[in-house]
Amino acid sequence: MKSVPGRTDRIVVVGAGLSGLAAALHLAGRGREVTVLERDPAPGGRAGRAERKGYLLDTGPTVLTMPSILQDTFGAVGAELRDELPLTRLDPAYVAHFADGSKLPVHTDAAAMTDAVRKFAGPTEATGYVRLREWLTRLYRTEFTRFIDSNIDSPLGMLKPDLARLVALGGFRRLDGKIGSFLSDERLKRVFTFQALYAGESPMRALALYAVISYMDTIGGVYFPPGGIAALPQALARVSAANGVEFHYSDPVQALERKGGRVTAVRTAGGERHPCDAVVLTTELPESYRLLGRSPRRPVPLRPAPSALIVHTGGPGDHPEVGHHTISFGKGWRSTFDELITTGRRMTDPSLLITRPTATDPGLAPPGRQLYSILAPVPNLDRGPADWATEAGPYAEEILAVARRRQLPDFEPDFTEIISPADWAARGLVAGTPFSYSHSFGQTGPFRPGNLPRSTENVVLAGGATVPGVGVPTVLISGRLAADRITGVPDGRRSRMVDLAAEANR
Repeated sequence: MKSVPGRTDRIVVVGAGLSGLAAALHLAGRGREVTVLERDPAPGGRAGRAERKGYLLDTGPTVLTMPSILQDTFGAVGAELRDELPLTRLDPAYVAHFADGSKLPVHTDAAAMTDAVRKFAGPTEATGYVRLREWLTRLYRTEFTRFIDSNIDSPLGMLKPDLARLVALGGFRRLDGKIGSFLSDERLKRVFTFQALYAGESPMRALALYAVISYMDTIGGVYFPPGGIAALPQALARVSAANGVEFHYSDPVQALERKGGRVTAVRTAGGERHPCDAVVLTTELPESYRLLGRSPRRPVPLRPAPSALIVHTGGPGDHPEVGHHTISFGKGWRSTFDELITTGRRMTDPSLLITRPTATDPGLAPPGRQLYSILAPVPNLDRGPADWATEAGPYAEEILAVARRRQLPDFEPDFTEIISPADWAARGLVAGTPFSYSHSFGQTGPFRPGNLPRSTENVVLAGGATVPGVGVPTVLISGRLAADRITGVPDGRRSRMVDLAAEANR
């Protein structure tokens, strides 16, 4: 594995999002002097927090999986996840509602989910689910340590026995077809393939190896911390500061000072200068390359993933049909992905993710109130340009009307807060999408933008745009992979992660 040459005593991390905080913790745990520079007034990045009329909103991700990776991140400085951020395991992980009126609770316990599938679709599908679960577990164990949790310097670095195992498992087949080899009920197939959208692809085009995302939530489990997902970066920052990491907020980075092939200091818009031996950049890829003074060398431009419009709302009443996470599927499926990814149109028959965090933590809303977050996938600004400044409000009303019709009858909101692609773009997110670049074959693994840019000796990248990719667990891993590029892989690292992953599977 290639690593930063020379001294690496003083490290500057640019960005206090999840990847930057993970990098800071791992570097601090390895004895480095770490400074984190953040443009916002608080940590979190995309995993932010807003308050509206007494409601506490998670403005970024709402689904949290893979606590073993969280434990590994806190454990870098000897902290314990259970002490710093106790988690509640959601059961069911979510409930899937279908256009025909049927619904399926998605349990992570094998026996409970097998029974649920049997009641929902019959004994043949239940048998297929058991086989699918076994396959997902083998896929995860094959992929994780070699292809997700490792720095790979080139495609040749993939030529290991695990690659042959991944091929034998069907990891390079299409996701929809591979899941279809276990399940024939189209509704069930949706439950185990909709996660492809997290990777910016349709199930009909995504590689089957991305079924590992389905493993993470349908087997590994979905969790929630007290105070919402925004409590995670707050806890990471708190533990980082307690272990000597220095934070500077509300001061964006302006430039990198160089001497030859090395960056020697980072300068901020406020006029501060921070000397360093190495830098971790967690900024959006275009901004990282601007700071580096270079452009990526790629024969084909990177393709961004679809975006999302999110409606945060809250109000009185109780809707017990809506659990912590509800996936509300429309009738359309292939057509939905064609619209979002190919033609750049909004969904004519929307599928929605409805999150009610007050189902687990009532303190996120005023007494007697419920908080909802309704996510509707939409095209990114490259694929489907739109005047979201004028269209976000009317489209949010359409989405809210769909949610009322399906799951929230007679709901009258106290407020609505809309986050549209224009808002993501205003924060510098490429093509107005919070999901960065899609995970097509040409943008996966060693073909994704690497975390060790060629233009400098001592700058490393982290975040969803680089390896291993998008999602809370993977951006935390990206921060650790960046730390490994700077310090090398600590002794015992591999065996510790295998133990953690095995513990999560029990």
